[in-house]
Amino acid sequence: VQLQASGGGSVQTGGSLRLSCVVSGFINYYVISWFRQAPGKEREAISCISSSDGDTYYAASVKGRFTISGDSTVYLQMNQLKPEDTGVYYCAALPAYLPPVVTDGCGDESQYNSWGQGTLVTVSS
Repeated sequence: VQLQASGGGSVQTGGSLRLSCVVSGFINYYVISWFRQAPGKEREAISCISSSDGDTYYAASVKGRFTISGDSTVYLQMNQLKPEDTGVYYCAALPAYLPPVVTDGCGDESQYNSWGQGTLVTVSS
């Protein structure tokens, strides 16, 4: 499984960016998540999508502003960006043998076995 992330950049507060994650080599089911590591903070999952039914999950910090979509390429549309959205964004894949459910979250980071390279997002005030 290979993941390739792109789309980061620098924007001002209120701006938009779209991140892309090209997914290749998968069979069966999986969850694709976007993680964010802000400066001085731990990496956290901010959104994920299930391959089985397209169900999505958003962390409270991004809900209503970010939209995840896609399958072979997973996008993260980020609107109304804030300075606190600044960080390195990673896409990652969690394989599953049964249709994954993301209603309550994206699963533990330790379950993810494939990671794309990080892409930097900088939001200035």
